[in-house]
Amino acid sequence: MIELDGTFNFRDLGGLPTSGEPTAYGVLYRSDALHALTPAGEAELAASDIGVIVDFRTRTEREMAPDRQPAARHIRDVHLPLLEGAMSHLVTEALEARALGDHTALGRAAETAMANLPTLGEMYVQMLEHGAASFAQVARLIAAPEPEHPGVLIHCTAGKDRTGVCAALMLDAVGVERDAIIADYTATQQHLSGAWLDAMTHSVTRFGVTVSPELAVIMGGSPASEIERALAWIDARGGSAAYLQSGGSTDAELAALRQRFAG
Repeated sequence: MIELDGTFNFRDLGGLPTSGEPTAYGVLYRSDALHALTPAGEAELAASDIGVIVDFRTRTEREMAPDRQPAARHIRDVHLPLLEGAMSHLVTEALEARALGDHTALGRAAETAMANLPTLGEMYVQMLEHGAASFAQVARLIAAPEPEHPGVLIHCTAGKDRTGVCAALMLDAVGVERDAIIADYTATQQHLSGAWLDAMTHSVTRFGVTVSPELAVIMGGSPASEIERALAWIDARGGSAAYLQSGGSTDAELAALRQRFAG
């Protein structure tokens, strides 16, 4: 079993129940960002079967905390930014202000964000409304993997929201039981509790931003109700396969996706 030292929310999405055999290991991995990989973590990544890393972060996020990748071998990097619309603008403003140490600008960005703070479920629906082509591209990468290193790793910053929606969508599309999809999503909150959330809270509060209960959920929470809202939105539009087809997935690609997870 692979472990990437320097991450908090990394895991293999194998072994999850379907109506047939459990999902295969080594097909799809999920994680938080890889900027804090230790030398041991880099060596683990180099020795893994991961051939593609899909990064859902915005350009600013990537520049602020670039992924560390092993020098030992090349791993394909695919950038599919998923944070859309107003939220992208607010996060970018906050990150740039933090990078410059501009307390006044960060305070303004924080006040604006607090006034327009969506629920996680609202954010997820927004991602789905705008992200079908990107999610279909992830399905395509899984369905037609790199020959020597067929694993695909998806991540954002926390590996919670953008990554969580994508993971839930892929698992639903290949028939993973709904309770198992939700359990994988909710596990993130425990993974991020402690050191990761403490560091995030400190980063926010040092600029005078109060961490309200709503903001605490945005930063580190993964309540079942939020991913259930996203899955209900997908169900209302014909299900995960139909949604991926709306983004460009073909019947052949979806069949290959299911076959990959079947092992």
